Amino acid sequence: MCDGLIRCNWRGMAGDPLYEAYHDQEWGVPERGPAALWEKLVLDGFQAGLAWITILRKREAFRAAFAGFDPEAVARFGDADRARLLADAGIVRSAAKIDAAISGARIFLDMREAGVNFADFLWDFTGGRPIQTFSERLQDVPAETPLSREISAALRARGFRFVGPVIVYAFMQAVGMVNDHLVSCHRHASVLEMGG
Repeated sequence: MCDGLIRCNWRGMAGDPLYEAYHDQEWGVPERGPAALWEKLVLDGFQAGLAWITILRKREAFRAAFAGFDPEAVARFGDADRARLLADAGIVRSAAKIDAAISGARIFLDMREAGVNFADFLWDFTGGRPIQTFSERLQDVPAETPLSREISAALRARGFRFVGPVIVYAFMQAVGMVNDHLVSCHRHASVLEMGG
């Protein structure tokens, strides 16, 4: 896109309409829906070792393969579903990541059954409000933080997998728990305003 907007200078984004739309419309916007947060955590887990654009390009295939990321449906996945997912060229075919997604759905439901709202559980770590940052350069944005390490440990303690501190920080950025748009980016101010 040659629209003249100044964006975060992510490698490979300039001129990619899908990537630019994700940056402009989703990344950093505070997400409060429990199932939507779980979906994003699963996708960030699948990203481990890969570029986010790879997952973004496969997101609709992931949604189709994982029943629209309905935790109740995914929690019921059995051996036939696992085999189907491992054979699905539209997604990342990693047995460990597929197993983590299925078990994560069951943990999500166990938490809900115990009266723990997944969104509240996550947002409580930030006091319910996005953390605002004011980085001027991409190299100033951390890959992980003490808070992402704390959240990672809390998720692991509940049994979630593929939730290391780097994955969790990327998740926090994506779902607006932290506003890491660069100050020069056209989205920084508008996402800042969403933080209340």
